[in-house]
Amino acid sequence: MDTTAAPTPATAPASHFERFTEERSAEVVASSFANTPDPRLRELLTSLVHHLHAFAKDVELTVDEWATAVRFLTDVGATCTPVRQEFVLLSDVLGLSMLVETITNRASGATESTVEGPFHMVDSPPRELGADIALDGKGEPCLVTGRVTSVDGTPVTGAVVDVWQANADGFYDVQQPDIQPERNLRGLFTPDDEGRFWFRSIVPLYYPIPDDGPVGALLAATGRHPYRPAHVHFDVRADGFRPLVTHLFVEGTPYIDSDAVFGVKDSLVREFPTVDDPARAAEFGLPNPFRTVHFDVVLRPVDVTGEQDDASRRTRS
Repeated sequence: MDTTAAPTPATAPASHFERFTEERSAEVVASSFANTPDPRLRELLTSLVHHLHAFAKDVELTVDEWATAVRFLTDVGATCTPVRQEFVLLSDVLGLSMLVETITNRASGATESTVEGPFHMVDSPPRELGADIALDGKGEPCLVTGRVTSVDGTPVTGAVVDVWQANADGFYDVQQPDIQPERNLRGLFTPDDEGRFWFRSIVPLYYPIPDDGPVGALLAATGRHPYRPAHVHFDVRADGFRPLVTHLFVEGTPYIDSDAVFGVKDSLVREFPTVDDPARAAEFGLPNPFRTVHFDVVLRPVDVTGEQDDASRRTRS
């Protein structure tokens, strides 16, 4: 005789759920989250269920299509590595990353933000002002200058300016660990007391996002190209200010009007003029002539009422 007791639920059901039907599927599932202790989590899950079910009903989603989507997401996860974040890439090409950035930083009076991208995989090394971040000897030399200020125009002291970019062949160092020097084209700079920063680099090149995985297959299936216009990444932070993640785009670069991840904003596009000045070139340790660009960064103070700073909780990809 089997005397094993039947398993006892860890907790009693919190409430009785309505039976599932096609017509009220979203309401039935959403009600299962009614007792979620975290109100924000409850709000997010409830809205997600309503939109997800509405989508499935709108397109009459089939079992085969659902299974294809599951396989696709499984492949996206399997493609992720310590130096490649395919889920961030998927979010980028669907425009979700840019939408979240824009919502988070709307109407701030600060420099506009854009996507972080999938290649901030390692910490940038601290460098002295004026240092050359181009370690592989490739590319067209360029002097990058700028100033970090608050929205009222006063210089921000104690800021940290983190920069990273692709090399002259269109690759980041983490994509070519056996070819590029470690931490190539990356730098962490502390502006001077006037908020000024400057460093030597190269004019960035346009490049394709990684398209050898499931996200690339999605782009190919939809007739989209994988290219991003030439840009330099900036992550600027200072105590008492909202962190800013943004880009500096090269005016006239290919794909400036069709960025694969929708990251271009007009306010972030700059000319990179050629300077023919031997004295200035010698002052900064550059060959003559050289290219230059100026990019001022404006930070928004954190709300003194205790504003929740979502950007500071960003998960590095």
